[in-house]
Amino acid sequence: MPLSEFSVRASIAVSDIGRAVDFYEGKLGLPLAHSGPSANITDGSRVYRSGGDVALNVFQSATAGKSEATMATWYVDDLDSIVDELTQAGVGLVRYDQLEHDARGITERAGGGRIAWFQDPDGNTFAIESDR
Repeated sequence: MPLSEFSVRASIAVSDIGRAVDFYEGKLGLPLAHSGPSANITDGSRVYRSGGDVALNVFQSATAGKSEATMATWYVDDLDSIVDELTQAGVGLVRYDQLEHDARGITERAGGGRIAWFQDPDGNTFAIESDR
């Protein structure tokens, strides 16, 4: 049975689950699917829904924020509206010196479309992309 027959979700390590809840639920507005333990931390893990399905597992760990790579990407229809909502919620966009960004922090995506990046409180990087 190939893995392509099963759902997949991103797992994100955070240093403080309480601070992560404020960010992922409060600022990003992700709905909680369920919570549970993470290693020996009671209620140290949260699973969030996005796009109608379970999509993101956030768990407390000493390895939080160690990767500089983009951890997950949301593909959206209206990038401008999403950027506005995130900015109004207090989420800052990441700007990379080697790329040209517009005044709001959005850049042209290789191959067409546009993209913007943001980080959680631990420095985990996420992207928002749109074909327009």
